[in-house]
Order: sequence, then C-alpha cells, then structure tokens
Amino acid sequence: MRRIGLAVVLAVSLLAPLAAEGQPTGKVARIGILGIGAAPSAEEVARSPFRAALRDLGWIAGQNLVFESRYAAGQPERLPALAAELARLQVDVIVTIQDQETLAAKRATASIPIVMVLSINPVSAGLVASYARPGGNVTGTTVAPISEGKYLELLKEAVPKLTRVAKLWDPTYPGSQRSQELEVEARKLSLMLASIEVLGVDDVDRALARIAKEQPGALWIVPVGPILSRMRQVIDFATKNGLPTVFPARGFVEAGGLMSYGFDRDQLVRRAASYVDRILKGAKPSDLPVERPTKFELVINLKTAKALNLTIPPSVLERADHVIE
Repeated sequence: MRRIGLAVVLAVSLLAPLAAEGQPTGKVARIGILGIGAAPSAEEVARSPFRAALRDLGWIAGQNLVFESRYAAGQPERLPALAAELARLQVDVIVTIQDQETLAAKRATASIPIVMVLSINPVSAGLVASYARPGGNVTGTTVAPISEGKYLELLKEAVPKLTRVAKLWDPTYPGSQRSQELEVEARKLSLMLASIEVLGVDDVDRALARIAKEQPGALWIVPVGPILSRMRQVIDFATKNGLPTVFPARGFVEAGGLMSYGFDRDQLVRRAASYVDRILKGAKPSDLPVERPTKFELVINLKTAKALNLTIPPSVLERADHVIE
C-alpha cells in the first residue's frame, strides 16, 4: 500500500474543504480544490485558515459557496485525471497547493481561473509569464524569494562544527534547478554539499540508504514531489540517525524536524483566499500580480534538538520567531 506522508496532509490541511457540504439554494460559487495528498479530516476542516479567510470575506460554505474537492491520495499520476474532472464540472475557480497540482490544472483548462498557494517558482515552471503580469489563467502566491544559501547558513550556525550537508531534493520537480551560487555559498561556509536526488516515490528508500552510508552531519530537505509523500519516513530517519534537519516551512518542524526558515503559511493561505474572492467578483487572473511573502519566520524544535543531543547556540535561539519546547 502506498504510504501517505504526514507532510502531504500538513500541506493539504491548509485548505481542507470538504466536497460534501450542505446544499445551498440560489446562485452559488463553486471552488475546485486539487490536492496531491489525502482528503482532510474533520478536525483539519474545522481549523482550515483558508475556509476562515473566505468566511471573513463573506463566502460561507453551504450558503453561497460549495467546494468540489479532488485529492490524489499521494499518487501524483492521478492529478491529470482529477484536474480534467474539475474542468468538466466547470467550477468557477480551481485552487492548488504546489506546482505539480497547478501544472495539472493548467493543462486541463485554459479558461477556468487557477489560484496557486505555495508555488516554488511559477515563472521557471511555466505557470505564469512574470510575477507582475501573470498572463493566462493562473495567479496566486509564491514562496520563491528565499536564497538557498540561507538554509546552509542556518545549519552551520546551529551546528558550528558541521562540515558536510546532504541536500535531499527532486531535480525533476517544476521550478527545481541546480545552482552554482549554492556551491559557492557552501565553500564560503567550509561545507561539503552532497546532492541526494529522489526521482520517484520508490527512490526514497535508496536515497535514505545512501545518506546513512555517507553519514553527512545534517540534512537539508526540499519537501516536494516524492519526498513530500514520504515525509513521515524521512523525518523519522533523520531523528534515528542523529541528523539535524532544516525545512522551508513550520509544519515540518511541528512534525519533528529541527528547524525551518520560510514563509508564514497562514499568511499565504489568507492571501490566496483574497485572490479567490476577487476572481469570484469578476477580476481576471491575468490582471492579478503573483504575490511573494512579506513575512518570514525561523522555527526551532527543542524537543527534536534534545533527541539529537544537540544544543542550539543562544545566538540562534534569540532570533527564533517560534520555539517548540
């Protein structure tokens, strides 16, 4: 049975609408949700910041709004068919989480507006023409602005004696690319950087076995594609093998990772809801510039640090926006 990673659920729960809600009367808006993960639980639905933001804007499920939700249950190969199904239903707008879902939706329809929430690099992925003028039917928010070297800096600060870091990533994921600047940054920090590529879900075990053999001092995880779908396994592996980890978002630290530096996910989700609101009121996606985060946060999990027998330097702790104890 294919495992559904905890991180996929964390990402999907940002939106977490249910398909089966009370049937409203009169004219209603229909939002299609396309997600790579599993359908959310009732608890996740109850605390969804996306639903709360829409409610604040006057869109209430069961009254003037219904959701058509389609989830791939951790199987990305299902996304094209699910996207095509939403297109056939002619929903008013399709909301996606990351680039994989957005690409599937864009290929399924050129007319239905698409609002992306956590795009990594929408320009290089071919989703929009530019941030200022998206063109086409896709707009939304992106997490692109953070320099990759920042993650190496954080690991080096948290583990001053660190000499070797492994980057776990999927080079085929939309928007992913090799960076010569990153190699330069690693040398400046006196770090050896190993590239551990994961090309599919079945490749995760091989990648982790390689990490265990090469024994780096820390693990930088890019949570996309097959890595995202096996995140529970990856986090457990890192803890068991004494590897400090760094991620781009808080949810992974809440799930047991050591540190994250990145966007405020709830802020981006609320912004995505505002895009949906404007589109439902007549705005065209091509006229709505893609927004980048304005707020970033450093999160540290001291429980995980203790499990790793690691003492985080005070200079790092003092800069943390959130500390999990």
